[in-house]
Amino acid sequence: MPVTRLNHAVLYVRDVEVSRAFYEEVLGFRTKVAMAGQAAFLQAPASTNDHDLGLFQMGAAAGPSTAGRSTVGLYHLAWEVDTLAELARLRDLLAERGALAGASDHVTTKALYARDPDGIEFEVSWLLPADLITDEVRARGLQTLPLDLDAEIDRYGLETRGGVGVSIPTP
Repeated sequence: MPVTRLNHAVLYVRDVEVSRAFYEEVLGFRTKVAMAGQAAFLQAPASTNDHDLGLFQMGAAAGPSTAGRSTVGLYHLAWEVDTLAELARLRDLLAERGALAGASDHVTTKALYARDPDGIEFEVSWLLPADLITDEVRARGLQTLPLDLDAEIDRYGLETRGGVGVSIPTP
């Protein structure tokens, strides 16, 4: 049976309450189940999953992840937003929280990179809808450029729904 989608991700964190608050306040997740000082299961705002993110507490003595620097491991999780307005709102909120680590234009994906309270990296992205992926866009290939979010908003609009025909079925 082939895999159809990622159902949820689980992270080991130092303090489950600190991490839970971050994911709720910044990305809008809501807690579905919490076991004080042990674990929390969160659901993304538009999700119908039982949970999309599990958090398991390791305690304050847990060392930082060295994945990608000296050990193998997960690089990052990526969450998709519907509009560039939402991506801009998150850019500002992540910057305000000191969590914004970078912003990239991957041609058909406009991405913000950030770190949670434990330094675990994640991506928040807006995907160009299929009907806007022109031959000119395809010709740019698999480039990674600095993201000029204001220019992308001027080009595609604040409220254009992203991912339609790519990650979201065409209506």
